[in-house]
Amino acid sequence: MATAPEHVEEQSEVKRYKIQYPISAYTFPREALIHQVHIDAEYLHVELTDGRKLSVPLWWIPTLYNAPAEEREKYELDRSRTTIIWDPDKCAINDEVRIADYLGSDPISRNDSARESS
Repeated sequence: MATAPEHVEEQSEVKRYKIQYPISAYTFPREALIHQVHIDAEYLHVELTDGRKLSVPLWWIPTLYNAPAEEREKYELDRSRTTIIWDPDKCAINDEVRIADYLGSDPISRNDSARESS
């Protein structure tokens, strides 16, 4: 003989916590501008004007990874301070590193990548 399952209603207490800081007290950077660049044997280190620091493994960027250290140092920043450029007229590297590509999700970059793979 089958019996209907018994419905038990659980009651839980909702805890409320005091908000220590308003949302306006937090910093949410809107742009990434390059302040300083340093390249060592393993990483491209980028310090941004808002205080963030980013280290990108050189093996992610084959042109830098395979280039001599003295050539890696021959970079320039673009006018907007968002891209690191190695000019082939001034060094043995021909590449550009757009820093936003290494900071996370960017719909424009994702759309470009989707087009390239199709």
